[in-house]
Amino acid sequence: MALFKGTATALITPFRDDKVDFASLDRLLDQQLANGVNALVVNGTTGEPTTMTHDERTEVAKFAIKKANGKIPVILGAGSNNTYTAIEYAQEAEKLGANGILVVTPYYNKATQSALVAHYKAIADSVDVPVVLYNVPGRTGVNMLPETVARLCGYKNIVAVKEASGSVSQMMEIKHLCGDGIDLYCGDDGLTFPCMAIGGIGAISVTSNIVPEYFSKMTDALLKKNYEDARERQFRLLHLISALFCEVSPIPVKTAAYWMGIIDSDYMRLPMIKMEKRDVLEKAMEEFGLTFEVKA
Repeated sequence: MALFKGTATALITPFRDDKVDFASLDRLLDQQLANGVNALVVNGTTGEPTTMTHDERTEVAKFAIKKANGKIPVILGAGSNNTYTAIEYAQEAEKLGANGILVVTPYYNKATQSALVAHYKAIADSVDVPVVLYNVPGRTGVNMLPETVARLCGYKNIVAVKEASGSVSQMMEIKHLCGDGIDLYCGDDGLTFPCMAIGGIGAISVTSNIVPEYFSKMTDALLKKNYEDARERQFRLLHLISALFCEVSPIPVKTAAYWMGIIDSDYMRLPMIKMEKRDVLEKAMEEFGLTFEVKA
């Protein structure tokens, strides 16, 4: 049984005065739960976990799990470039009651393909919670090849892969090699349509932080094979998605959420800073028809 089908939001983590802003997080979660998303990803890359303390990560995870209250799955980020640290994160996520964990390929180390297999098997062996592989070579420096996904397909509790290489052909090769042995989730918002059209069952989305209902309707249409409706929705999203990734994520999406009043501050911890290409984001948000106010 799939961990989820449709849209999972890769949640931003609101900060204010250099502390986690739980009031804004509460409001963000309310909006997500009210607008049809199918799962939440907490402490993933979009949540800035690398700049958070262990206690902050734990408190954010607890808060989200309690807020979701079993209505939709909560998947916790548990990746690290240290396998033993990733195991600790995974085991803690299981204890906290996560429905699954998202484990990014080790960044900077540039592990070999066989080392990736060993890394993921060690993590899967340490827990019983479902494991989602996460391939995002643009941020980690290593591309997990489809053949490597196939080597992990069917291993214990490895149930899915979030594919964010930006390559539709790589997504197709995963489906060709693995079939229904592993669930495929799109990790590039702009490629959701082709990914799901070739057999993916959902997306882990940054964009759905600010347009959860719209994005969810697109993935729902894709699941129902209503391709005409889904295609038009994807086309309409293109410029907004482009703007949300014109600087390193989550800088633009956090800025947009602040302008829309979803969160109370666009504060980001170094080495991220406030958005510079604000005119690009403003134009795309206006074109999409969002209600917002540009704030300093």
